[in-house]
Amino acid sequence: MTVSEARRLKALEDENATLKKLLAGQMLDLAAMKELVSKKRWRLP
Repeated sequence: MTVSEARRLKALEDENATLKKLLAGQMLDLAAMKELVSKKRWRLP
């Protein structure tokens, strides 16, 4: 593996970690919204 390939791999791993954090945050938001809706029993006007 060359130095440039190792740098590219590191950059991709960093990007992957960032994307995983973003996805986890979105999944938590969705779970919280589902919980709120199930408890609130929203009604259509």
